[in-house]
Amino acid sequence: MRAIDTNILVRALVQDDPIQSQRAQDLLNTQTVFIPVTVMLELEWVLRSRYGFTPKVISKAIQELAILENAVVGEQAAVISAASKMKDGWDFADALHHSLSEGCDDFATFDTTLAKRARKVSKNSPPVVTI
Repeated sequence: MRAIDTNILVRALVQDDPIQSQRAQDLLNTQTVFIPVTVMLELEWVLRSRYGFTPKVISKAIQELAILENAVVGEQAAVISAASKMKDGWDFADALHHSLSEGCDDFATFDTTLAKRARKVSKNSPPVVTI
């Protein structure tokens, strides 16, 4: 299995370099790949900050990558959960931190906006408390 970097996913999704984009597509279509959770976090940041993609588009791309048959995604369930939370206005990093905290008693923060958003999620997720 080959682990891949964020730039492979960016080239495959954005198609902004014909040669590298084709090589990235070929890799994703022909090999089993490992996508670390940190790559997914960086991918969201790059698509948002460098390319100006909307949260809806980024969420869909991340969810589709996370369920590719030939991809093993680190912390897959948390990545899918975080991408879903983006549709409710969450920042992806906050959503990922929260999703990775499943099983904890709560998630402490100073971010009151995050706490408000968290009230809308399922009961399986830890409550967010401001301190």
